[in-house]
Amino acid sequence: MQGEAITAQGGGPGLSAWLHPRVAALLFLGFSSGLPLLLIFATLSLWLREAGVDRSAATFFSWAALGYSFKFVWAPLIDRLPLPVLSSLLGQRRGWLLVAQLAVIASIAAMAFCDPGTSGGLTAMAFAAVALGFSSATQDIVIDAYRIEAADEKMQALLSSAYVAGYRAGMVVAGAGALYLASGLGTAADNYVYAAWKWTYLCMAATMLIGVATTLSIQEPVRRNLSGNFHGAPDYARFLLLFALVVGTFVATFVALWGWVDWTKAWLASSIAVDGSLVAFLLEALRLAASVALALAVARACVAAGVVRQAMVRDTYVAPVLDFFERYGRAALPILLLVGFYRVSDIVLGVIANIFYQDMGYSKEEIATVTKVFGIWMTILGGFLGGWLALKYGVMKVLMLGAVLTVATNLLFILLAASPGDVALLYAVIGADNLTAGLASAAFVAYLSSLTSLSFTAMQYAIFSSLMTLIPKLLGGYSGTMVEAVGYSWFFLGAAAIGIPVFFLVSLAARHDGARRGR
Repeated sequence: MQGEAITAQGGGPGLSAWLHPRVAALLFLGFSSGLPLLLIFATLSLWLREAGVDRSAATFFSWAALGYSFKFVWAPLIDRLPLPVLSSLLGQRRGWLLVAQLAVIASIAAMAFCDPGTSGGLTAMAFAAVALGFSSATQDIVIDAYRIEAADEKMQALLSSAYVAGYRAGMVVAGAGALYLASGLGTAADNYVYAAWKWTYLCMAATMLIGVATTLSIQEPVRRNLSGNFHGAPDYARFLLLFALVVGTFVATFVALWGWVDWTKAWLASSIAVDGSLVAFLLEALRLAASVALALAVARACVAAGVVRQAMVRDTYVAPVLDFFERYGRAALPILLLVGFYRVSDIVLGVIANIFYQDMGYSKEEIATVTKVFGIWMTILGGFLGGWLALKYGVMKVLMLGAVLTVATNLLFILLAASPGDVALLYAVIGADNLTAGLASAAFVAYLSSLTSLSFTAMQYAIFSSLMTLIPKLLGGYSGTMVEAVGYSWFFLGAAAIGIPVFFLVSLAARHDGARRGR
């Protein structure tokens, strides 16, 4: 039986609303959502570094999180495709949420049984990390949809605040908690112990049971009416077949071009004096573009051949995109560029951050205490500050402030690189950086929410949230290579510099926002 959505009464949420079971549910679901991210990001990078994997290979693993950047591709399937037995037993949202959470647990456990210190283990770890990225992104899709459907618009801030608090708590456990646990089990930078990391990741997998218990305890939210273009099992099956063909084409092309990219890089390095880092990035970008282009060509051919009805594809994928461009017109392109580049400076630096701290001589305990525990609290404080400033002065002004402060705080890391082992300076830099990150994120999420149409909220938000991490993560995968080529100080200067064009994009977006509101 479907549950009732929370509704706001009177002037706003009272104490009963704060104590509503859906608010507690979003707290625990946020925890379940925040836990996996660092296990394929910063924490994994530190494990790989301890295992003797070089910096450039370690940071390439951040690409395992690209599932977060492409989740809009399968978001419509999660929205519309029923699961055998589970959808009728638990409901569409809870059924998919349970499957995603079990897949997250299985992926984390699989990573635990891979020793990256061996060549075979490193390859297996890569596959397990990709599986975790995909399953975790799927969980996020379902939780976002659940949050939207569980309450009316006036109550979304309440549920979002509970979700964000839980998400940050999950990051503390996967960041600081995992580092404390691994260190306590005996592994260190100069004494790698695979068993310590194995049991650490198994404990993280067990912690995900909090999310599973929550899923089994909550009620299914009220569903909105879906399009009439889906008419039963044959339609669902054909749509799933199309999805499998498109994804299979993308993966096969991406893997097939791997050898070509390596050969081209080696040939250019031996015959032409060019910047290896730049060439590598351009070749990888070309490989990604070719894979996407061929996948889209297969999709178009399948639609033309009648594998799925054109109306289904248009309703699922085309209509949300057309709606955005129709509403924003010429301003659509600069808005999309802002979405894609606003966090680039922050994320590129974050990929290599843990490796940098270790190279500067900080212990895992210091890294965990300063960057994870203290840093997360500063991020939460920055989020509250950003929300308050946005209400007082407007989202666009805080968006610009966040962009400027991000560039400034990235420059502070140059001081940290010149003072290895200085714990007091680490506290100061992390405090400023994370406070800025929280402030900028609060304003940015508010801005993204304002861009969505009520008719396509879930799909458009998935597109925006995917786009905002795609380019930064692609660049972040080369952060280790860049550091090896130019050193930390020049890398931090470059990370700050790539954030400067964002000032111009925010100005353009603010001008359009002012015109739209009649100012």
